Amino acid sequence: MSKQAGLSVLGQDAVACCTPIVREPLDEGAAAKLSGMFKALSDPIRLRLLSLIASHEGGEACVCDLIGPFDVSQPTISHHLKVLREAGLVGYERRGTWVYYWVLPEALGRLSTLLQIPVSTKAPA
Repeated sequence: MSKQAGLSVLGQDAVACCTPIVREPLDEGAAAKLSGMFKALSDPIRLRLLSLIASHEGGEACVCDLIGPFDVSQPTISHHLKVLREAGLVGYERRGTWVYYWVLPEALGRLSTLLQIPVSTKAPA
């Protein structure tokens, strides 16, 4: 499956991997893995980077396109991208001298599913 096709099916495969926390408590392993993703997203620069990558035309962005919007050095951007990669939120590929990034739909699907609020027939008290 191509990276771009994967973005269009966000959540289809990922929904089956996690149960919303309001339905079933997380086990220790799942909590550790998911907390790493949330920790990576807790930094405003990394959250913005993820948003820039996801909203970039074609669903992927060259690192050269990600440096301009920030008032930090290129090594700092590279560090933040490494944190996003290690957390399993983005994929990457080197093409010549540049590196291209895309958001991993299955990772966003896991986070999204985890935080879903179940539809209830009862109104909250």
